[in-house]
Amino acid sequence: MFAPLAVIGEWKDGIVWLISFILGVGWGFVLESAGFGNSRKLALQFYLRDLTVFKTMFSAIATAMAGIIFLSAFGWLDLESMFINPTYLWPGIIGGLIMGVGFAVGGYCPGTSMVGLATLKVDAAFYLTGILFGIFVFGEIAPLIDSFFNGKYSGFMGRATLPQFIGLSAGVVGFFVILMALGGFWGAEWLERRFGKSAHRSA
Repeated sequence: MFAPLAVIGEWKDGIVWLISFILGVGWGFVLESAGFGNSRKLALQFYLRDLTVFKTMFSAIATAMAGIIFLSAFGWLDLESMFINPTYLWPGIIGGLIMGVGFAVGGYCPGTSMVGLATLKVDAAFYLTGILFGIFVFGEIAPLIDSFFNGKYSGFMGRATLPQFIGLSAGVVGFFVILMALGGFWGAEWLERRFGKSAHRSA
């Protein structure tokens, strides 16, 4: 996160870690204040009753995307010099499904589970225990499935971006993503009004 500034300013590692810690605590405070440290609130999105998480994440994605596009358009950012994780299609799909199921069942993602643990929530501690167990199991079986997640069966696509994949400019893709975000926000509000009211009546 601070790599460019650390190189330019020649900061010492201790300063970088201190700033990272302060920002991490601040971000955790914001998440807890927004209710994202509560597994019940997070799980409600899967019942279409509270889509705050969806709207927050989509807002962050659209804002970051727009910022990158504008910075690139003004020549302040070279998109080609940005590091983008290589795409491994099939492991990404399977991993996303596992993550989604875990989120729906446990009510947390890894980040929000840390926030829950910081506020001494027992379910968050169990969730993190499951994460650590899953990491251990994956580490043990990784050599056996290397051809799937890192080899010829992985669907390796290299440095893949959406504009490159569909053959349109970043600006055009960004425009349609923003339209999609606005439509998603409208749909989320409608779903919350529809299913949120039924939830209050049933309560």
